[in-house]
Amino acid sequence: MIPRYSRPDMVALWSPETKFRIWFEIEAHACDAQAALGVIPKANAEAVWKARDATFDVARIDEIEAVTRHDVIAFLTHLAEIVGADAARFVHQGMTSSDVLDTTFNVQLMRASDILLAGIDRVLAALKTRAFEHKMTVRIGRSHGIHAEPTTMGLTFARFYAEMARGRQRLVNARAEIATGAISGAIGTFANIDPAVEEHVCAMMGLTREPISTQVIPRDRHAMFFATLGVIASSIENCATEIRHMQRTEVLEAEEFFSPGQKGSSAMPHKRNPVLTENLTGLARLVRSAVTPALENVALWHERDISHSSVERAIGPDATITLDFALHRLAGVVEKLVIYPETMMKNLNKFNGLIHSQRVLLALTQKGVSREDSYRLVQRNAMKVWEQGADFRAELKADPEVRAALSEAEIDEKFDLGYHTKHVDTIFARVFGAS
Repeated sequence: MIPRYSRPDMVALWSPETKFRIWFEIEAHACDAQAALGVIPKANAEAVWKARDATFDVARIDEIEAVTRHDVIAFLTHLAEIVGADAARFVHQGMTSSDVLDTTFNVQLMRASDILLAGIDRVLAALKTRAFEHKMTVRIGRSHGIHAEPTTMGLTFARFYAEMARGRQRLVNARAEIATGAISGAIGTFANIDPAVEEHVCAMMGLTREPISTQVIPRDRHAMFFATLGVIASSIENCATEIRHMQRTEVLEAEEFFSPGQKGSSAMPHKRNPVLTENLTGLARLVRSAVTPALENVALWHERDISHSSVERAIGPDATITLDFALHRLAGVVEKLVIYPETMMKNLNKFNGLIHSQRVLLALTQKGVSREDSYRLVQRNAMKVWEQGADFRAELKADPEVRAALSEAEIDEKFDLGYHTKHVDTIFARVFGAS
């Protein structure tokens, strides 16, 4: 991923240095387990740990790989250069490359999950703060982009909070599903390595053992992991899209913080564009682009092929780095979002009470008017608001058929905004808990 959309901690997780360090730990722990079983001398296993404080030379490993055309063999050759040929004699005993590669990949995805969960927690905290801040800030709700009925800005934030909380739980589940390791040897039969080695390595690396592997860990686990990242990215876009709509000039109920000295356009000095949320929309597309390849990686030939390998070398870093950046960008947008309650009220009142049509409709039916006639009466007056700019309440009061069922006071009561916010506390308790 390009530096522009990257954060250091996640980038470091996918660096060659980190990868080789994990490879070393897997090999060294495997040696310890082999020594405990009496398969290799204890002294040899202990000698491997001499590389614990070593800095693996990435350039040297690349140099060896240019000859061997095999990344794991290149690493093992370099490890032997560090600890000595005799000490390295039993490294990788009974193992196959995928034991190292797949277990490492899952360790990286597990650690990436922890970084992503921290990012989600920041987003959740920001959404919760703004939800309670604007719990009763009334704004118009829209369906199909058209004024519908009143809601509150707090409820808008609360629904994004609930959605992101579901995403968090999905990632917790995906992390658990991906946190497996396999040290089962060629074809996964443990013919040349005791299953106890796998148990030990997985325990030391914070993993559980894969119940049954072939020569690779089953890729349905990875498909679910990347699908989960895709859903979280879509939730980010959902929130970002709402903010973009709110920042439209014709709406302007909220806008991204515009910092001193910031420029919105190279041509038009007046512009204040929703660049961060537009960027989030694009980043979400990038994360989702990893989902289909991950699904297609599930089907491999027989006990293994490497059609998944090139895909995962790309989507592993790219999807996690991009989502990590997007989460923190969204959190920053929400934390500093500028909100305009006065504009919200102005927009709500733009169509002269039209948004209260359902209450009048229901009141008429409760007075004995058929639903068909009630709808006809209300719509007849509503169209005058759309087409002539009339006042909805005044038109209702002047309509003899409406007045035959409803008094002026009863009509006035249907225009009370408080009616629409009476259950906000109930919804908040459902989302955030009773406290």
